[in-house]
Amino acid sequence: MPLETFKTSESLTMGVELEWQLVNAYDFDLCSSADDLLELLGRKIFPGVVTPEMTQSMIEVATGVHTHHGPMLAQLLDIRRTVVDACDRLNIDLAGGGTHPFQRWFEQRIFAKQRFKELSGLYGYLAKQFTVFGQHVHIGCASADEALFLLHSLNRYVPHFIALSASSPYLQGVDTLFDSSRLNSVFAFPLSGRAPFTLSWDDFASNYFTKMESTGVVKSMKDFYWDIRPKPEYGTIELRVCDTPLTVQRAASLACYLQALCRHLLERREPMPEEDDYLVYNYNRFQACRFGMDGMMVNPKTREQISIREDVLTTLRVLQPHMVALESLPAGDDIERVASTGGNDASWLRERFTEFGSVQGVVRSAVDALRD
Repeated sequence: MPLETFKTSESLTMGVELEWQLVNAYDFDLCSSADDLLELLGRKIFPGVVTPEMTQSMIEVATGVHTHHGPMLAQLLDIRRTVVDACDRLNIDLAGGGTHPFQRWFEQRIFAKQRFKELSGLYGYLAKQFTVFGQHVHIGCASADEALFLLHSLNRYVPHFIALSASSPYLQGVDTLFDSSRLNSVFAFPLSGRAPFTLSWDDFASNYFTKMESTGVVKSMKDFYWDIRPKPEYGTIELRVCDTPLTVQRAASLACYLQALCRHLLERREPMPEEDDYLVYNYNRFQACRFGMDGMMVNPKTREQISIREDVLTTLRVLQPHMVALESLPAGDDIERVASTGGNDASWLRERFTEFGSVQGVVRSAVDALRD
């Protein structure tokens, strides 16, 4: 069937989705409690949307549509409070972070939902290894072509969001030396990576998607695990590279940073995106995953190398008037603190390991961070 019509929405509106870890209160390992938690949360009105994810040890929450930082953060705080209260009733804990530091993938249980069962049958052990946790940010687009313009214009800024959100240094009980090891798990899927380059929705829908659908490989946009993908049913683009931050405050800051960046790009003062921009895409992506704010990236237009930290700080100066107009200066201040001090969540978790001497202590710190 043809790709559904792109539903236009108000430009620069935003929404956030967060995947959270369900953790045993006694040993801080993951616990398969999603069924019980979702049943409990379903007994009263939820301040957003809560849904199951691939395995029983994770849930996803989503905000409504927002235009400003304050209401976005207020709803995220309300969602967090509601879920934490429900977890307390079940004697389990809730944590952010892109990976659980010591869970064993083969112990995870696939959530009993038809789509997840189908994905498990298709991808085998990769489905259980997909017990990783990300933040997705949606940005509203006034047209389908605007969505593709933003999607490809953002390609050079993807390392910013990886480095700023990185919170998955530990996996299978060891320090991976990556600030974001989560994205390595995502990259294992065949339909991950970057979207094909086109700035025309008609070309994308009638040419690329139709051909892909005819192969039987995909049925809908949900089958693509791209770093940024269009969501025609919402009228948005969806940024998918962020680890779930340890706090909802950071989640709101990342969303507002993206919103301001899109507002800047829509002024069309930067060179138009082109296919050659992706020559350095995987290199920049790797640098951000491996080294976080200390990674080096290549500007695809100038071919110059610059540290991700410096590029974020330079970009923040450009975005200052946009953040004023969007009433998101607190978010900009938070992003600046991360970039200027090197303090992303990955470095904070490593400090907690040094303090407590165990990965269990790391998880306990993540639980406390989300709570507080």
